[in-house]
Amino acid sequence: MNILIVGGSGGIGAALVDRFLSHRLTNTIYATYLTGQKITQSPKVKWHQVDITSEKDIRDLADNIPQLDVLINAIGILHDECNHPEKTINNFDPDFFQKNISINTTASILLAKYFCRPLKSSSISHFVALSARVGSIEDNKIGGWISYRCSKAALNMAIKTISLEWQFKNPNCCALAFHPGTTDTNFSKPYQKNVPENKLFKPEYVADQLIQLIENTTPSDTGKFYSFDGSEISW
Repeated sequence: MNILIVGGSGGIGAALVDRFLSHRLTNTIYATYLTGQKITQSPKVKWHQVDITSEKDIRDLADNIPQLDVLINAIGILHDECNHPEKTINNFDPDFFQKNISINTTASILLAKYFCRPLKSSSISHFVALSARVGSIEDNKIGGWISYRCSKAALNMAIKTISLEWQFKNPNCCALAFHPGTTDTNFSKPYQKNVPENKLFKPEYVADQLIQLIENTTPSDTGKFYSFDGSEISW
């Protein structure tokens, strides 16, 4: 297998790189990073510096990867140095909203735009974007976090739309949205206080669950939204 992990130096991304390294079918892992974080070193891992908000960077990356079996976008934003998820609409900041859309939604659409061809295969390939249960409109019972929720709901719609187009253009590719649950990474660190201990997952567990999902799904499952436990989430 040839695998691309977008955000391979992040918490879940790094765990995916390590887990795929030990997979018997792995040939090459392409992984991206933005800045000079400590990253896994192996002859099987080829690192690329990529700004996921740059269409040129994504296009150049695709030009350097001729064939893929699995693409996973593990990059996302929930907060930054100036903003936290909104507790109320009164906290809404248009610039922070656009940043959520750019990173959580647009990046995956651009990846689909430029990696449709490398993902074409006579066997099964997978295109997976990390989403979140809070992006489910049906599941939203408490409100809040409007920028993050909207960006993930938009991502879910993008995955569904891409999957429908690819049923004709790339019929052997399974496009999925994946909810990893609350994972013990810097991404969720400020919001772990009230998470039950058995609901805070190690990145390695999430990586294993995602790899298992990939192994157990086929193009007939394309366009679905799955949780870490393998259950399907309503849009």
